[in-house]
Amino acid sequence: MTKLEFMRLWDIYGGLLTPTQREMTDMYFNLDLTVSEIAEQKGVSRQAVSECLAGCKKQLESYENTVHFLKILKGRSLSFSKKVENALSWADDFFALHPEYAADIAVLKQILNCDNDQEI
Repeated sequence: MTKLEFMRLWDIYGGLLTPTQREMTDMYFNLDLTVSEIAEQKGVSRQAVSECLAGCKKQLESYENTVHFLKILKGRSLSFSKKVENALSWADDFFALHPEYAADIAVLKQILNCDNDQEI
């Protein structure tokens, strides 16, 4: 499992970890600390941190294998992206047939291309 995959599972299921597991994974992901740095700050061995992170990965994978929430989210995200792509293609085709609607099509394309991350 890559660090990105681990982080995605942590974003979804991290609340199910113990407080200690959450703290160490938070230090690993959000503070971007190394295993050695976490061990030093927590006053434990590097092995203890490594085992904690490995246990967290295993536990998060187990949750995903049971619930499949990440798989569902990925599927919906891909499905939504395909719908936006199809709508943009339709807008281009419609504009070719009806250039008099250029302003309306431009508004539609702006809406479809809008990045709503700030609002979310």
